[in-house]
Amino acid sequence: MQPQSIAIIGAGTAGLATAALLAQQGHAITLIERAPALEPVGAGLLLQPAGLSVLHRMGLYQAMYRYGAHIDALVGHTYSGRAIMNSHYRPLGEQAHGLGIHRASLCHVLDSHLQTLPHQRRMASTVIAVDSQPQQATVTLEQKHENRTGTQTLTFDAVLIANGSHSQLRPAAWTRYDRLYPWGAMWAMLPMTAPFDVPLLQQRYHRASAMAGILPTGSRPDQPETPLASFFWSLPVTEIAHWQQPDFAASPFEKWRGALHTFWPQLDEVLTPLTQAQQLTPATYRDVIMSKWGDNRLGVIGDAAHAMSPQLGQGANMALLDAWALGDAMQQSDNWHQVWAHYHQHRGPQIRFYQRMSRWLTPAFQSHSRVVATGRDLLFPLLNHLPWMRLQMARTIAGLKTGLLR
Repeated sequence: MQPQSIAIIGAGTAGLATAALLAQQGHAITLIERAPALEPVGAGLLLQPAGLSVLHRMGLYQAMYRYGAHIDALVGHTYSGRAIMNSHYRPLGEQAHGLGIHRASLCHVLDSHLQTLPHQRRMASTVIAVDSQPQQATVTLEQKHENRTGTQTLTFDAVLIANGSHSQLRPAAWTRYDRLYPWGAMWAMLPMTAPFDVPLLQQRYHRASAMAGILPTGSRPDQPETPLASFFWSLPVTEIAHWQQPDFAASPFEKWRGALHTFWPQLDEVLTPLTQAQQLTPATYRDVIMSKWGDNRLGVIGDAAHAMSPQLGQGANMALLDAWALGDAMQQSDNWHQVWAHYHQHRGPQIRFYQRMSRWLTPAFQSHSRVVATGRDLLFPLLNHLPWMRLQMARTIAGLKTGLLR
């Protein structure tokens, strides 16, 4: 495709990766971000083998690995110690692995790469409207200058929406389903300690209504010598507000800490820095299904296009795959209709598969259903003993599946 002027809204994983790939192809990229600067904030996440393959092809794997934590498997036990999840990457090959990474480190590596390429960026800019016409697309920005606020409309050849799962810009006509998931989490970034300094994402469950997890997360770019662990505690969204009330800081929080000790005693050392509820940050998730992700001069990528629960750890993975697929489509096609036809053919099966799997599996780990939790506790250990199922589970977690048998 001839060089195009393209606005990318959102400087997260999808936005930064796509901006870098398209800028490298010679397109005129304008990155638009609401925040005034890219700050070292956010939780830990797990980059899967499919996403790591994109970083390999971008030449960024080694830079990412320096900040990350090598992960060999995902394991989960009931609070009584019974093994439920035991999903290794080993069936995919001796070198297969995941990478625990701080979101800030992921964005830092992508942004450092983007900084070496020609592009423009508009920080502290809130997009209030996007419009796509047959020959052009426009973005209306709201920007604050000292004590006044002004608006500006910019024209591009195309606009890509990549501003996350809670995006208000995704076209309503393309959106079949958009709901806040009823369960969320409280999370915290903590200094890594034993016994969790091992290459495992570890979880513990009580039925499906209580779940805690620890993910080795490597280090932040501003603190490269401090290994970190991501801690999360699952809970219904309706309970998150209670954690943020001032009166939760004392007695209820201490009661929760006591219950957590009973639930998973080994957490005590790594959670030592947690002394009040305000040190935990809430996270909520959306379930978004779209009939299409692009048409003519407008596209939606990353979590804005296909948000799902985090049970399969595919958010950043899917964002990187979106970026690569779009870059590939633009190299192979000479107009936007062909670009999106190629993109949908390439990305559609995989996105649909992971949306379905996420929707099916999530109630087994985040719900009040004892029946579903009992079925999980009976079925998952059995599947772990079947070599073919171990391989399919590894492929699913790795982000390599495009269907139940593909």
